[in-house]
Amino acid sequence: MSKLTFERRDAFADPSADRQPLYRRLADQYRRAIGNGVLRPGDRMPSMRAFMQRHGVSLATATESYRLLERDALIDARPRSGYFVRVPATVLPNASEPDLAMPPGEAQFVGIHATISAIVSKYQRYPQALNLGGATAAPDLYPTDALQQAAMRALRREPTLLTSAGPDFGDPALRAIIARRALEGGIEIGADEVIMTHGGIEAVNLALRAVTQPGDTVAVESPCFFGLLQVLESLGLRALEIPASPSTGLAVEALNFALQNHRDIKAVVVVPNLQNPLGSVMPDSNKASVVELCARAGVALIEDDPYRDLVDGEPSPRSLKAWDTDGTVIHCTSFNKTLAPGMRVGWINGGRWHPRVGMLKFAQSRHNDQLAQVVLAGFLGTGAYARHLRRLRESLRLQRERMAAGIATAFPEGTRFTSPRGGMFFWVELPHRLSSAAFFEAALDDGIRIMPGTVFSNTGRFDRFVRLSCPSAHLDLVDEAVRRLGRLATRMIERNEADGSKR
Repeated sequence: MSKLTFERRDAFADPSADRQPLYRRLADQYRRAIGNGVLRPGDRMPSMRAFMQRHGVSLATATESYRLLERDALIDARPRSGYFVRVPATVLPNASEPDLAMPPGEAQFVGIHATISAIVSKYQRYPQALNLGGATAAPDLYPTDALQQAAMRALRREPTLLTSAGPDFGDPALRAIIARRALEGGIEIGADEVIMTHGGIEAVNLALRAVTQPGDTVAVESPCFFGLLQVLESLGLRALEIPASPSTGLAVEALNFALQNHRDIKAVVVVPNLQNPLGSVMPDSNKASVVELCARAGVALIEDDPYRDLVDGEPSPRSLKAWDTDGTVIHCTSFNKTLAPGMRVGWINGGRWHPRVGMLKFAQSRHNDQLAQVVLAGFLGTGAYARHLRRLRESLRLQRERMAAGIATAFPEGTRFTSPRGGMFFWVELPHRLSSAAFFEAALDDGIRIMPGTVFSNTGRFDRFVRLSCPSAHLDLVDEAVRRLGRLATRMIERNEADGSKR
């Protein structure tokens, strides 16, 4: 929280204020602090105990002060968290919805790697730039100390963890814990149906290798995670882009059309919960329909689900695998986003292709790092993970709300985005005549990293969009970066309009 200096009740600057009730005078102090920006949206208010001690007042007076601020929509009470300065409601319109009934185009061999490599290369030239284009939370939002202690306990208990080869398909204790936790997403599998992987991207890679051959067609969401496009390119596969909505994800009608008219589709890849980059969560009815369509067509449905535990509220939404009755769904996920990005621990259940996935895993990379798995098993086996997730979701929610308010205030007229239900992504639609590729370059020069929309499609069709993320715990730095991005976008639009008027 910003540093504040509040006077005690015997030293008010305005003598006439003494005629007001004490609780109202105190509330007015905080109202002024919020109004002049000393207290920012999302900042934590003092606890009741701290408020009483700071101002030398009773619990009744403190409570009435906060009730008055709540009534005036200046602060919010959050269960088990306290009071926070309220984040103004975002006033920007939602991002444009695609024409979900429009049939997809032709499948294309993927050629996105060069574009992504160029962006990564430019990133590397600006190592100090503030990263608003990442896909993981700030390191201090993960339980670093707890994981370190778990690692030390594991090594004391099993000193040879770093020098012994582990089981081929993963640590048995961790696989058993994962199978139990999978029930929360509606997935019923045994420990022997879990294969540990090097993060979620290896799981998706294995799934694709298990069900396709070079030259085959894979249906993907449009837009979709650029890492998936890189995998498709490396495997010599063609991508058929299916439109996806910022609010409901993959278009069921368009997928149905594609499966009926493109008989060469061998797999469909979907991120059902907090899709990257849209942040959408697929409704349960859509999830059931997608599983049914793929099962009827005999096409593998590859579910990439690393963000499910970051959806706001409890319980978390169900996975696509919950509707699977015949092994159609290959479920892939990881702990990279929710717990430990540095460990790169993921897992896969291969559905009816599970034996082939196991063979490919052994041939491709053998066993995973054993220490990381034992550490995760020790952490996941207690209530610590559930407590961590609650804290992480709350922190990300505060960051999203504050960033959304900043975008709504700072970005030029015509900006649109759909607020996600969790996670850390904003899929921002830029005003007309503003290219995300040019905006990306200009933002880098200004010391800010963003992700241009062009990398989220093999066709380059999303040049009017950028993915912004709020991974940083330094909210003041993010606030200033958003204001700079807004000013930059405004200047670029004005230059474009001036150039257009000269032609």
